Amino acid sequence: MASVGIFSKEERAFITGGIEFDFRTDGRSYTDYRHFTIKTGVISSANGSSEVKLGKTHVMVGIKAELGEPDALAPNSGTLNFFVECTANASPNFEGKGGDEISWELSNGLAQVINCQTLDLKSLLIVPFKHCWALFIDVVVLECDGNLFDACSLAVKAALSNTQIPKLIISGDSDEIDIDVSDDQYDTQEIDVANVPIIVTANKIGRRFIFDATIEEESCVDVKMLVAVNSLGKICHIQKYGHEGLNPELTFEMIEVAKQVGESLNRSFLKALNTSGTR
Repeated sequence: MASVGIFSKEERAFITGGIEFDFRTDGRSYTDYRHFTIKTGVISSANGSSEVKLGKTHVMVGIKAELGEPDALAPNSGTLNFFVECTANASPNFEGKGGDEISWELSNGLAQVINCQTLDLKSLLIVPFKHCWALFIDVVVLECDGNLFDACSLAVKAALSNTQIPKLIISGDSDEIDIDVSDDQYDTQEIDVANVPIIVTANKIGRRFIFDATIEEESCVDVKMLVAVNSLGKICHIQKYGHEGLNPELTFEMIEVAKQVGESLNRSFLKALNTSGTR
């Protein structure tokens, strides 16, 4: 688990002590999220894009759809490719290998959450075994103030909901297939994101846990539990980060509370998506 903050022992003791009494420095309760905003269609050259600000954490996502070949292990599906860049301007800790480590964690985590089980990749198939749509999802972290996994998942789901795939005209036979893109720029298909989950991260600090940790709070985290929850309240993925163990009772409590928080966050996401609109 990469660290994105360097704070003194006294600062960490103050934060940890406050959380023990359900007191956070910004006044939130342990399940509260900071205010977030969503904008879509922010990159004109992309098939789909979004911008999310969660507190001071700032993330942008661009999605490009290109013709490609299906994976040999999934010949009847399209493909997803995640690339995450943590810019050095976002945090001094992103310079050098620190940024590479966090970028890898985010890319790997997003790929595990958004896959053929949560996104209908079969809808991206063009010709079995031969042609499909390949989605290249580029995530750029512009500013980091904690909780990158959750912010990135919000931004990716928003960008997917904004993605328009060009309609194709297919002709020829099985030996020689011609594929042409429709001349009508509005002749497109959307991606169904109904089952795409949002990540909610439970952060264990001392004997308690909190959600939407700031960068200061993350410096005190012992263990992170990532729980991916879709709009139906279904848990799609769970991932633990950190070397410290968790007793079963606390583990079940973190997952159960994360499920409830995830359901609420999905409702807030839809509201923000519908009210923020497109640039």
